[in-house]
Amino acid sequence: MAESGGGGRKKPNILVTGTPGTGKTTTSSLLAEATLLRHVNVGDLVRDKNLHDGWDDQLDCHVINEDLVCDELEDMMEEGGNIVDYHGCDFFPERWFDLVAVLQTENSVLYDRLSKRGYTGSKLTNNIECEIFQVLLEEAKDSYPEDIVVALQSDTVDDINRNVTTLTDWVRSWCPKPE
Repeated sequence: MAESGGGGRKKPNILVTGTPGTGKTTTSSLLAEATLLRHVNVGDLVRDKNLHDGWDDQLDCHVINEDLVCDELEDMMEEGGNIVDYHGCDFFPERWFDLVAVLQTENSVLYDRLSKRGYTGSKLTNNIECEIFQVLLEEAKDSYPEDIVVALQSDTVDDINRNVTTLTDWVRSWCPKPE
């Protein structure tokens, strides 16, 4: 994993991404607790601050306004010390992140998690296919320098704890790039 970054930031910014149900929010919350970095759940931010263009009945979610989200996060990201938790990653500015963690989950585990959340039909199928084809990992590799993108398995509580430990160690070893 990359050991430095962040033009002028005193603390790193981490993006935790992956298909819904891979454990992004759980991992991000535990990591924030362990490192005292700020956890930013983009889905909650979109809902709480109306950073969307309405509701998509087909996908049963808000239609995120990427420009509004980026405007909302800009100052916070420049300051550093953030763990951003979202299932997409290609619209965030590359300069914002020092590490991009892509969580991946075995398909049968993911199916069970999403079913328990009430996902059905095309919403369930689309998310499982997204994971099968590693769409989020490819998106991350296309959007950020490959040396800052890391794929982490997230099937079990042990996996999540190991990922939090790995990411916490990374945060503790991070040092800002000289300006």
